Amino acid sequence: MSKIEIKNVYKIFGNTPSEVLPMVKEGASKEEVLEKTGHTVGLDNVTLSIEEGETFVCMGLSGSGKSTLIRHLNRLIDPTDGDIFVDGNNIMELDEQQLIDFRKHELSMVFQRFGLFPHKTVIENIGYGLEIQGKEAEERKKLAMVQVESVGLQGFEDQYPSQLSGGMQQRVGLARALATNPEILLMDEAFSALDPLIRSDMQNQLIELQSKLKKTIVFITHDLDESLRLGDHIGILNGGRLVQAGTPEEIIMSPADDYVEAFVKDVNRAKVLRAKTVMIKANEFNSSDLKLADVYKVDEGSYIEQFLPKVLADRCTVMVVDKMGDTKGYITEKELAISLSKDGYNLK
Repeated sequence: MSKIEIKNVYKIFGNTPSEVLPMVKEGASKEEVLEKTGHTVGLDNVTLSIEEGETFVCMGLSGSGKSTLIRHLNRLIDPTDGDIFVDGNNIMELDEQQLIDFRKHELSMVFQRFGLFPHKTVIENIGYGLEIQGKEAEERKKLAMVQVESVGLQGFEDQYPSQLSGGMQQRVGLARALATNPEILLMDEAFSALDPLIRSDMQNQLIELQSKLKKTIVFITHDLDESLRLGDHIGILNGGRLVQAGTPEEIIMSPADDYVEAFVKDVNRAKVLRAKTVMIKANEFNSSDLKLADVYKVDEGSYIEQFLPKVLADRCTVMVVDKMGDTKGYITEKELAISLSKDGYNLK
């Protein structure tokens, strides 16, 4: 069962959204609806599933509906129509107290602008969610210190937000979100306000933490490189509609329409595509003429950029193996050339 299921969700902003809903369901575009009714379509029949323990990235241009979508997951916004399930339970059916408990214990949110309390220290900010949960001061401090260490802020726990850099403030925000041990982490443009170097550091931090914690993360961004780096799956929104959802490799190799293709056309494919994505399966490859000296072994999860220099320098064939060392397939220069071509998805 999926951790989160979003089913046929519509969100229309305006005075009489329920009256406009039939028009949207009949296929009217966001522009048509705005022109004829003065209402704004935030989400248009969005359906998707997010698996437990994965990082799902929603991306799109400004106004595409990605931030509207994430705010439905903690019911900061309610849909005009549709349902949202978490662990099989329809969160639209939660009463006021159940919703409070759901927000306290099941999920946390990391904001773009940090959202720290300026009058509280680092340790106090990190422990704020625990305070809301009713934890005693000593337990709060103990649990908060665990997160201080997890994000590398030892020695700064008694500092105030104004004394920290932007990157350090966002580490506090991330630590605060993790302190309550939520199953779901919502991150809305969490790294967008950071400069490129600090942003890259925070991405590394999140990847490292996620490898250990396996939270279900919903991450919002307008940056394709960030989505490809962080996402197990990516959903691309345009005009409130989900135009494609898939793995980074699927998005790159088989864009669903011109909108997605425009996004991915300048991507460095060597940084995204893995050996297992571009290989010829072992049972479909004639390896009888291969000499061991001409073969270079790589793990199936390796990115092309990791072994491309070796292949180009030695003109060797890549043998793709799994973690047990069993051969899964082969990659020749031809497969690499096709995969790295902008039109590679049409040639395979």
